[in-house]
Amino acid sequence: MMGRVTINREAGPDADSTSVSNIFIDEFMTEANDAQLKIYLFLLRTMRAGLSTSLSDLAERFNLTEKDVTRALRFWEKRGLVSMEYDRNKALSGIHLEDLTRPSAPVAEQSDTPVQEETPAESTAHSVPRNAEDASALLFIAERYLGRPLSVADTNTLLYIRDTLGFSDDLVDYLLQYCIERGKTDFRYMERVAVRWKEAGYETPEQAKRGSFKYDKRVYEVMDLLGLSNLPTATEAAFVERWLSEYHLSIDVIREACARTVLATQKRRLEYADKILTSWHKAGVIKKGDIRQLDEAHEASRRTPAPRSGGSETPAPRQSSRIRNFPQRNDYDMAALETLVVKN
Repeated sequence: MMGRVTINREAGPDADSTSVSNIFIDEFMTEANDAQLKIYLFLLRTMRAGLSTSLSDLAERFNLTEKDVTRALRFWEKRGLVSMEYDRNKALSGIHLEDLTRPSAPVAEQSDTPVQEETPAESTAHSVPRNAEDASALLFIAERYLGRPLSVADTNTLLYIRDTLGFSDDLVDYLLQYCIERGKTDFRYMERVAVRWKEAGYETPEQAKRGSFKYDKRVYEVMDLLGLSNLPTATEAAFVERWLSEYHLSIDVIREACARTVLATQKRRLEYADKILTSWHKAGVIKKGDIRQLDEAHEASRRTPAPRSGGSETPAPRQSSRIRNFPQRNDYDMAALETLVVKN
């Protein structure tokens, strides 16, 4: 965890009040979200009082994650309102609040030099980054998230997502976090996610978050358990959501069905698992222990000899299951299930 950082500014502190520049209100405030506004205003307050803070302090104070705080700081850094210092271990050690009365920000906005016009983002695939300094910051953040240096292929993929697909740095930042949190550090996977987000029209992290988290995280777990590496489609997610929401099956029961599915078939695994879980649901399975009792009852029914027609012998007593509401189902047979799935 990063330590405390100092907040600095050229002007002298005034602990009794915190003033906000009209330039900030007129030109910067409208494009910032709530978290970004809170972080910047609190940095002003901290600087005026001559205090120090840390990422963990900021995260706890505003009920954010440290990643949210880092994104907010990078948002203001890219807009020239703050600059950050790092120690030799690349840990954040200082934050400088820039004076908004300085002409640097207005000049950048009013510049009519032709440099920006000569390199449109859509000119080439894996094109030159819009701004080399911004690209360096993005690559640095990516390496911090991944805990390793980026390869040339990794770098090209990031720049393709940023410049050709037109992702903002904030959206690329969120894309990295989204994939890494799911254990996906392959940049080919990240590119597939980015293309899907582009097709869906996501332009901000908020839009991507609303679209990407519409499924329960257990949907992604089930996809992994079944050996399905693609992002879940709406149809695929509907299977898992039915098992969870309609059947009210525990995740342990679903894991068991997935394990049996993987051993039994390579084809149409979601449909195969659905046949198993639907059978269990109709048989009254609630928890994983119920499966064992159902298996035992099923084996007992297979071992019980059929009564002879016309005979007078007393039939052997049926072995009862501890779960008495479980019917003896012939369609529970795995071979029959696989045949049914293949036919469909």
